[in-house]
Amino acid sequence: MSEEISIHRQGRLNKLNTLQEMGYNPYPYKFEPNAFAADLQEKYKDLPNGEHTEDRVVIAGRAMAVRNDGMFIDLKDQTGSIQVFCHKCNLDEANLKILKCLDLGDMIGIHGFIRRTPRGELSVAAEKFDIIAKSLEPLPEKFHGLTDMDTRYRQRYVDFIINDEARKVFLTRCQIIAAIREFFSAHNFLEVETPILHPIMGGASAKPFVTHYNALDSDFYLRVAPELYLKKLIVSGFDRVFEIGRNFRNEGIDKNHNPEFTALEAYMAYGDYNDMAEIISQLVRFVAQKVFGKEQFEIDGNVIDVSKPFPKVSMIDLIKQTCGIDFLEAQTVEEAREMAKSVGVDASDCPCWGKVVTEVFDEKVEHTLISPIHVMDMPRDVSPLAKTHRSNPRLVEHFDTYMAGLEICCAYSELSNPLEQRERFMEQVKARENGDDEAQMLDESFLDALDHGFVPTTGMGMGMDRLVKILTNSATLRDVIAFPTLKTKK
Repeated sequence: MSEEISIHRQGRLNKLNTLQEMGYNPYPYKFEPNAFAADLQEKYKDLPNGEHTEDRVVIAGRAMAVRNDGMFIDLKDQTGSIQVFCHKCNLDEANLKILKCLDLGDMIGIHGFIRRTPRGELSVAAEKFDIIAKSLEPLPEKFHGLTDMDTRYRQRYVDFIINDEARKVFLTRCQIIAAIREFFSAHNFLEVETPILHPIMGGASAKPFVTHYNALDSDFYLRVAPELYLKKLIVSGFDRVFEIGRNFRNEGIDKNHNPEFTALEAYMAYGDYNDMAEIISQLVRFVAQKVFGKEQFEIDGNVIDVSKPFPKVSMIDLIKQTCGIDFLEAQTVEEAREMAKSVGVDASDCPCWGKVVTEVFDEKVEHTLISPIHVMDMPRDVSPLAKTHRSNPRLVEHFDTYMAGLEICCAYSELSNPLEQRERFMEQVKARENGDDEAQMLDESFLDALDHGFVPTTGMGMGMDRLVKILTNSATLRDVIAFPTLKTKK
């Protein structure tokens, strides 16, 4: 702690002591506001300058600016800001003493009436003034705030206090998730909850976090996806289900990845991946209309239009259009590697044809997909939970949805044949034995569920953080996560 900060803190501690010596508790058990700043600004927007009302209100918030020895205070609550007018004519002696102990950043509670100053500032004229949480640490300087990005993410509580843009993004995120819930409820989906601790890692190809459950003396995995449990609910006869929750993947951190992230997964009985493609287009359009009131977004200089159903183009065709190579002509992994090499992609470590295809797509095509698009028909050997494509056995009915160069969603015609699913799992087991630590494990419990009959079903998984990042035009996932994962500060 710097000497300057120590001085500021000591000054605040001295004021705290003064309050306590007065018999005043600046950390009360309860305070009950009955109004918010934004609502007051709207309700009294037509109040003439210099006029006041007899309307009494109780408000609470943080003192963001203090002028004229506390006569004027800018109070900020969760909705916005309003001025507080503290005049000795309206406050008793005890309140004036409390006011003298006010510091910038203190939480305050005000009882008063509504007036508009002669200069036009809507104000609450205080008749009772309370400090309801004494701040012992000073806020960052008003105009520069927290300039160090690492400090911003580590002290998000401060960042949200002083950075209105960061606060707006967080509130928008909440609105997006609420809109998603509204959409699925309107389409007769049940919101459900499934376990986060999994005895077997499955539902996605990823590196898991492993923990030890002492009571059972067993290792468990933080879920990489809720997919298999949600499919069990479909088997149970719940025809439409969705879940919004945390997934965990033991992978790197960058502007598009965080090891702990929020995902949406939804499953619908009796449909296929074409049906889900339409639902996803409708969902994004609904969110855009509901939260932003528009269907077009400018992102990094590009206009993204979500007003129409997203086009569907196969991964193979997109690679052909971008790179001029047709991977369906490659009959072996060796031939596929040579094709990749011809366009400057080193796929020598890829163990199968499908891995080569996706490697080239990731390097050469993905970043070009700015407008919304469903990338259809993935290689069979990289998607073990999707149905084999009805017209090409090398592919599966699996698509990924892209916007602004980012994958935001994947969806399948879900594999429902338990015998074929077992074969796919065994292929994953073999890949895992050969060193692929992202390959899925054999889940006998899930196979047993499928043995009881799994109707034709389509499902999807969407990264909430990525969707919010795109729609708010944020630079990094850290900007849309309240408390992003950070390296422990030494």
